[in-house]
Amino acid sequence: MPWNETTTMEQKIQFIRDWRRGSMTVTDLCSVYGISRKTGYKWIERYIEEGPDGLLCRSQSARVIPHKTAPEVEQAILAMRLRHPSWGAKKLLPKLDAKYPEMELPCRTTVCDILSRNGLVISQPKRRAVGHPGKPTKTIELPNDCWSVDFKGQFRLKGGGPYCFPLTLTDNYSRYLLCCQAQSGITIEETKPTMTKVFQEYGLPKRIRSDNGSPFGARTLGRLTRLSAWWIRLGVMPEFIEPGKPQQNGKHERMHKTLKAEATKPPGASMSAQQRKFNVFRQEFNNERPHEAIDMHTPSQLLTPSKREMPSKLPELEYPDRFEVRYVSANGGIRWAGKWLNVSQALVDEYVGLEEIDDGQWDVYFGPLRLGRLHENLMTIEPTFDSISSRV
Repeated sequence: MPWNETTTMEQKIQFIRDWRRGSMTVTDLCSVYGISRKTGYKWIERYIEEGPDGLLCRSQSARVIPHKTAPEVEQAILAMRLRHPSWGAKKLLPKLDAKYPEMELPCRTTVCDILSRNGLVISQPKRRAVGHPGKPTKTIELPNDCWSVDFKGQFRLKGGGPYCFPLTLTDNYSRYLLCCQAQSGITIEETKPTMTKVFQEYGLPKRIRSDNGSPFGARTLGRLTRLSAWWIRLGVMPEFIEPGKPQQNGKHERMHKTLKAEATKPPGASMSAQQRKFNVFRQEFNNERPHEAIDMHTPSQLLTPSKREMPSKLPELEYPDRFEVRYVSANGGIRWAGKWLNVSQALVDEYVGLEEIDDGQWDVYFGPLRLGRLHENLMTIEPTFDSISSRV
């Protein structure tokens, strides 16, 4: 008979009672109870040796694990890891082998398991996917509709001097080279003053197109940096090309090819000497060199200053009355529903607006730019891209 799982112990006891009576052979008993002869003899042997306790269920785990890492080996691995907290199994193994040549070390995956089991592997938080708005599609019909900004590839100055990073800014309609500034790096601290001078001289464009690299773009909500957030405060919208597709900023890249050939070979002996070479190139590029793409005109013939002047004071962002407005603190987040909500380090000391869309769902804005949608149940902001919203 098959054993009922809920009365296994009772069945074992009854089996032993019947065996002790001697009314049936072990073979017949096993047939009646629906078990193998091996199992029957096993229980009889355990009953003889241990009494009724021998019928209790026993762990099926192996008492000896033949391939288990020896305790002294595991301790050596842990000690080495504690001395080198940033090392993984790949680096620990050769170091251990050199220190303990007589020790039989486990494979790499086993070392990883040992580190994880002992709490020495800290999982990295998953980075928030920020998405991308896709290929720029807005038409450029007039000067100052869209400018392009980029750094032409860095090069070393003459005689093994420091690297020069040329910051370039052009008007995409007229091809006018608004600036070509020699910089020692691509930091916002050097880039922002240069762009301020350009804004003061030529006014503000509607949009500025750039790649997704620093200091223009980053893997943040809206792909904003402190520099592109500053543009938005000025009323200038950032426009990002798709990663790995410089042809989407083709006019600017074509200018870089000419710049490289005419102003960097050979390079200047110093940063000031290189800047003089850039100034000469810019004068000729804007005022003397005809461009086939603009019917052999020069860029200076087509450029007109923007009617939007650079303000003396950074204007405050304004949100409709229906919006909830929150201050982004030094940790890059806001207080929402009594909890901390991550927004972006690029918006520290700025204000964001939140518009309720549905129960527990809010659209998050920085000025006219919609950054994403807040889901209160998850306390996360899902990135979105719509360019400029008409609701703000």
